[in-house]
Amino acid sequence: MHERLLNQEPGIPLHQALAATLEEQIREGAWAVGSPIPPEVALCKLYSISRHTLRHALSTLEDGGLIVRRQGAPTRVISRQRPRKFTQSFNSPADILRYPKETYRVNEVEEYVECDSALASLLKVPVGSSWYHIGAVRKQQGSDLTIAWSDIYILPKFAELTSEPDHTHSMVYEQIERRFDVHIDRAEVDVYACGASPEMAKVLNIPEGTPCLAIIRHYFDANGSPFEISVAYHPEKRFVYSMEFRG
Repeated sequence: MHERLLNQEPGIPLHQALAATLEEQIREGAWAVGSPIPPEVALCKLYSISRHTLRHALSTLEDGGLIVRRQGAPTRVISRQRPRKFTQSFNSPADILRYPKETYRVNEVEEYVECDSALASLLKVPVGSSWYHIGAVRKQQGSDLTIAWSDIYILPKFAELTSEPDHTHSMVYEQIERRFDVHIDRAEVDVYACGASPEMAKVLNIPEGTPCLAIIRHYFDANGSPFEISVAYHPEKRFVYSMEFRG
């Protein structure tokens, strides 16, 4: 039965054939993004396979960024397509600060904030300093998968940028440069690993504690003052940022 359903080719392990079949069903919309797939018992019966084979196949799908599994909860679809690998060529250091054009932001938080000690330490700014906070998820075109969460802090006088038509598809610092004639004189980029907090896990639909790559970008003007600071969190296996330098 499983050979007919899975179209298993000679030499292909059963778990790989099952993973390919399930991936095709996900891609064709058999289970909507955010919805659970059938229970393990049902899938084992449907394809006449062992639970060990099924779990091996599900692990392949999870590694591919298509599903998420949590203990005690149904396995859910998080994307109909595998995350794409973006490769960019850099002609200047400033290019490192940009995301690929195939991605865009969806703002979920917009608010004025004053830094407490914890936030001030993270952003390396004085306690009590005022900022405009934009909390946004970043997505890639053609997929419902969320590839990152970004906390963007800009000077309050730049807050009106969020109403611009191209805001979600443009880098915020580029909008500041165009509209306010404030240019980057210097930028600092810090990269570190962290685990997903409960809040971040909920937004990104990942288990709490999932490894994430955090990237903090500080943008300074000609006076040496920061005018934008962004903190982006990328869950593992969701997004590959490749850098290529040419002489």
